[in-house]
Amino acid sequence: MSGGTSGQQVLSSIEPGDRRRLSELARRSHAVIAGHQDPGGAYPASQDFSAYRGYAWLRDGAFTAEGMSRYGDVRSADRFHDWVSRLLLDRRDHVSTLVARAAGGAKVPIEEMLPTRFAFDGADGTDPWWDFQTDGYGTWLWSVVAHARRHGSDLERWRGGIEVATDYATAFWNLPCYDWWEEHLEERHVSTLGALYGGLRAIADSSLLDDRRAGAAAAAARSIRAEVLRTGVSAPSAGPAHLVKWLGSSAIDGSLSACVVPFSLVDAQDPVASATLGAIRKDLDVEGGVHRFRADVFYGGGQWILLTCLLGWNEAAAGDLERAVARLRWVADHADASGELPEQVGDHLLHPEERAAWVQRWGEVASPLLWSHGMYLILADELGLLPEPEAR
Repeated sequence: MSGGTSGQQVLSSIEPGDRRRLSELARRSHAVIAGHQDPGGAYPASQDFSAYRGYAWLRDGAFTAEGMSRYGDVRSADRFHDWVSRLLLDRRDHVSTLVARAAGGAKVPIEEMLPTRFAFDGADGTDPWWDFQTDGYGTWLWSVVAHARRHGSDLERWRGGIEVATDYATAFWNLPCYDWWEEHLEERHVSTLGALYGGLRAIADSSLLDDRRAGAAAAAARSIRAEVLRTGVSAPSAGPAHLVKWLGSSAIDGSLSACVVPFSLVDAQDPVASATLGAIRKDLDVEGGVHRFRADVFYGGGQWILLTCLLGWNEAAAGDLERAVARLRWVADHADASGELPEQVGDHLLHPEERAAWVQRWGEVASPLLWSHGMYLILADELGLLPEPEAR
């Protein structure tokens, strides 16, 4: 938590009833995540949503594990990281083959790459999906390192999976792939590169890896940052330079906040960071809730709980606690009567004419979405609004 005296004044001004409400939703968020976690360790994306049922994503799960780790549920986060490490170890030989082929100059078909989502038993999914996404592997590396540091855990427990994820991310970070939203396979997405940078930098600095792997991870992270600063920043003629949706574009995406906090692709004090957060607020923030991107038609293009928390996380880290608390309140206001949080809300749809087609295809918006609850825990922790440990 940051912000100095003014920040403390903001937090101390929260009325006791409001503080209880915000803390109670954190307690409920923990219960939702814990109640849905698979016995094998996976965090389901959303058990009751037809398109997500039976699957877990590394991206969603890594952020959810961060929330559980911050809440103090070490066992839950450990089980998730155990699950990821196991499924990656099962694919060690496959990844080694892919890396060797790429090193020899072969173009590896995306159909042979690792998937972005897995069945709870660690198997590949059997349903068609937009599967080639590399950000989850970087996000998991960042998440497992953050968890281990927070609780003094030994990363050795997850060495096997970490080595596989590091080899895969180091070899294939530069390939175009689908973004966080399973779109635009042809592009290299800045949020994806940010996640890869964050994970590779964290593991390279962890002292776990042998010198060769650590050096390769650090070199890849440096290359990622250089590439983004070269072609992933808007032209100065468009105003203050900010990060863009994909290399060479000019669009803004709500996921770009993650390139500042937590992944530190650009330092929080860098003008590019403040301009990026400002552009997200200008283009995608409506009355406190954050859209994904202006052209979003998924369920009409609503405001996403997790992106609202992500922007609030950045604001809290920058000391802008008034805005961050307002984000947390906005999220709490959109919990249902049982305290469950959806994927998105429809207060200010960007393209309302598109919503009905998605409802007909997959049913109502996913709820509860565990990633939404995980991000709520993170932001509540940043603001010192988790329940006291003895009350958990």
